[in-house]
Formats: sequence, structure tokens, C-alpha cells
Amino acid sequence: MPIRSGLAVLVLAAALSSTGALGREYPSEHGTLQVDELLSGLEHPWALAFLPEGQGLLLTERPGRLRLLDAGGRLSAPIAGVPAVYARGQGGLLDVALAPDFGSDRWVYLAYAEAGEQGYAGTAVGRGRLSADGRRLEGFEVIFRQLPKLSSGVHFGSRLVFDREGYLFIALGENNQRPTAQHLDKLQGKVVRLHPDGRVPRDNPFVGRADARGEIWSYGHRNPQGAALNPWSGRLWVHEHGPRGGDEINIPQAGRNYGWPLATHGVNYSFLPIPEAQGETVAGTEPPHYVWEKSPAISGMAFYDATRFPEWRHSLFVGALAGRALLRLELDGDRVTHEERLLEALDERIRDVRQGPDGYLYVLTDARNGQLLRLGLRP
Repeated sequence: MPIRSGLAVLVLAAALSSTGALGREYPSEHGTLQVDELLSGLEHPWALAFLPEGQGLLLTERPGRLRLLDAGGRLSAPIAGVPAVYARGQGGLLDVALAPDFGSDRWVYLAYAEAGEQGYAGTAVGRGRLSADGRRLEGFEVIFRQLPKLSSGVHFGSRLVFDREGYLFIALGENNQRPTAQHLDKLQGKVVRLHPDGRVPRDNPFVGRADARGEIWSYGHRNPQGAALNPWSGRLWVHEHGPRGGDEINIPQAGRNYGWPLATHGVNYSFLPIPEAQGETVAGTEPPHYVWEKSPAISGMAFYDATRFPEWRHSLFVGALAGRALLRLELDGDRVTHEERLLEALDERIRDVRQGPDGYLYVLTDARNGQLLRLGLRP
């Protein structure tokens, strides 16, 4: 698998950028966008997570591989101890996240599609301890399963986010079974909130109700593939795919209904109305915080709060699959004031975006020959 200097670019960034040895340049609203290819040959990479203290990063490939890219730019063989995944359609190995106390406990969390009975599948989340040599996950345990399993290969979600109190949020798709997003006895189309070991917090909004799952934090979601913690407010933001039109960002609050499929700005892929839809807004449901009337098919989310590129401060970055771009949303508090589309000339499906510890952005492209890219600004 070709490696273009790997994470060594973190050290050699200035020299390489000045010579153009690795980079491509694209126009942007804030000067020249410099794009360095760090890796290629990844098979449908889905997510990445930075290890602390310059130890490198972990990345997932949808067919079921977890890999370590170390600080010297060496890409590992697939890490052992990863569970078997349902690698069909949109399913496979999906998100990866580190425990808040990874430095001491070395827990790595994985979200993945898990096979069930009669060919159906659902999202599962588990954790294992990354060995000191980075070659295996030890003691892997499943802490959450989406039940019932209803997916035939689509709409798994799924993103993992820890909040400041250490709770784990999991964003879950509705498996393309639209009505289930409104059913509180099912885990489709929900954001759930758990303790790191999978226990249900006592203060979750539906705890104690016989007709509802205690894991649920919010409901009425379609297929969320982006989630991140706002570094200024500490609140969880989630975005989700609409059908044909109506991709949206939400700020999920406890016990609230975010509308799908009763409220939507989109229509079916056949151009016919969503059968259950009652309008763009419906009483008793929350309107989207931000909506795209034409779907970019969004995936991945990262707030930018580094100092390296002040022009990007207070921006939210979102990948676009069908839109084949990286979207930059300018924020005034929680309000989106402007949208810029980056990387359109690259013409790649953007699956994930993360802010690196060095203040650069890191992007994964969703392809059989997927890439890890590093983005920065030149004056």
C-alpha cells in the first residue's frame, strides 16, 4: 500500500508544502488550499482517530480492517482482535473512537454492522484494549447492540462521540425501515447515550418506561453518519442523510423527536412523497438546525478550534459523498452563517474529516482506492 511520507509530513510540512513535492493546490475563500496525500490504496476507509502524544492514528476500512499508521509513517497490517463484520452494502467496520482516558486504559471503541438471523443485520459497538505494540485489540467485548436487527445492508449510521462527562453517544440509522424511527421500543433511527461500559444512565429520558428503550437519548433520525462535540458549548451535534433532499444537522436534546419520517424536506428517490410525511415541519417534532434542500449526502463532521489556521476558527467541516466535496460551515455561536465548498476539483467522495493535533484537517475518501489526505492553508 503506497505511503506518501505518512505522519512524517507532520514534521516536514513546511518544506514539503513550499516545494510542492507532495501537494496539490486548490483555490479557497481564505487563500490557497494545500492538499497532501499521505496514504492511498485503502479499501473504502470509513473513520480515523488520533492517538495521543504523537503515537499516530487508527483508521478503519469498511471490509473489516483496523490499521495503525504510526508516527514514522508505517501502516500496520490489520490489527488482530477486531470482530467479524457484516460487510454488505453500506455495512462493515464503521467508526472508531478512543476512550477519554485512553492514555491509561487503552480502550478503543468500534462501531460496526453485525449479522443477525435470516440475513438481517444491525449496528453493534464494542471495545478492546490496544496492545502496547499496536498489533491487536485485547479482550474485545460488545457493549451495545441495535435491536431488533432489521437492515438488509443499508442505514446503519453510525458515529461514536464521548461528551465532557464521559458518556458515550451512538448515532444509529433506521435500517431503511422508516416507521421504526418513531418507535421507542426499537433502536432504529435513534441517538443513544450510555456509560462507557454499556450501562444505561439512570437519567436518560425514557428510563423506567415499559414502552421504551432506556438507551434512547433522542429519536426520529434517518441515517446519521456525522457526529461531533461542539468544543465551545459542549453539546452534541449530529447530521443525517435525508432521502432525495433534506440532509440536515441537529443538536439532539434529551427525549426530543427529530421528525423522520413524519417531517422531512425530501422526497423518495422515485420523486414520490415519503408515505408517512406530513410536511417539512410537524407539531411535536424538532425542526432541523440546518438543512440542505438538495442532498450532498453528508458523512463525517469536525469542528475547527485550532490556532494554526485562524481563518477556519469557528467552522464546522462536513464531508459530502454524492456532492464530492468538503463543506465548510461558518458559525456564529450555533448559527450557520455561510457555506463554502472545498475540494470539488478533487472529485472524490469524502467519508470522514477530523482535526489533527497539529491543527491540520485530515480527510478520508470513500473509494476502492481510498486516500488519507491532509489539508491546510497557504497564504
